[in-house]
Amino acid sequence: MWVEREVFVMGTTLRIGVRAPSRAEGVGAIQEAFHAVRRADSLLSTWREDSEIARLNRAPVGRPVALPLELYRLLRDLERWSRETGGAFDPGIGALVDAWDLRGRGRIPSRIELAEARSRAGMARFAFADRSHSVTKRHEDAWIDTGAFGKGAALGAARTALQRRGIESAFLNFGGQVLALGAGRGAEWVVPVAHPARRDQPAMRIRLRDRSASTSSQSERYVEPEGRRLGHILDPRTGEPVPAWGSVTVVAEDPTLADILSTALLVLGPEAALVWARPHDDVGVLVLEELEGRVVARWNHGLSPFLVSDSTHNRGG
Repeated sequence: MWVEREVFVMGTTLRIGVRAPSRAEGVGAIQEAFHAVRRADSLLSTWREDSEIARLNRAPVGRPVALPLELYRLLRDLERWSRETGGAFDPGIGALVDAWDLRGRGRIPSRIELAEARSRAGMARFAFADRSHSVTKRHEDAWIDTGAFGKGAALGAARTALQRRGIESAFLNFGGQVLALGAGRGAEWVVPVAHPARRDQPAMRIRLRDRSASTSSQSERYVEPEGRRLGHILDPRTGEPVPAWGSVTVVAEDPTLADILSTALLVLGPEAALVWARPHDDVGVLVLEELEGRVVARWNHGLSPFLVSDSTHNRGG
């Protein structure tokens, strides 16, 4: 029996569908998955004062903050991915978010203001102590933004909850990032990948099974200070908003990794993203670039098994 439920959590909609022996078992499994996501929100939300990450973000400089082990390990992984992407992914960008007022109406910082914000941003502004699982802020304006990995981490927690309840087939859509567990109505779930600028129009389709797909672009969330449209994704290396050149979709077993890499590769830009992706066949990377009024699709070998046949008229990379 197929059972679906939807909830508003972490600032967006999470819809979960599961195949279960009975409606009661399906509802119970979904409710447990929702509970896991709410727990992730209690760890990761930067919009509520009582989350663990908010407690770290507002801590005084120099005072160690002991964190739950799962959150500490996640932050350690994020620090590693910041290094492995050459700084294209770095969740310690709070000072830059403030400089551009991306949580408000938006503003254009001066060159000096931006330089000062960059000096206060980055995971290097946090010190980690593995024995005590504590993190210490090194600058009062430093804070960690969870927007580039929070949904992925919550999806991973939801998957664990469903598997614990014996669910073998499920589909989760969390504000656009999807997770497919087991088989769909056919052999795999078929998922559309939206046009980079016209999000209601599919540009390609991919098939998923036991994988998550995350797409990043600058077309959905933005502010417009002084008539300039600014997307919410910043380049941690320069402090500037990423140009709206297209989108990146990443397919990976780990939803957190898919979330991280779709953001990092959008920051890198289309050519550098493909250069990074070519030797990383353990993940699928799809780059959709808008050029002269049309969308050019390129991808790495890791994405090829997931392409639906009618999508392969585009050019591989």
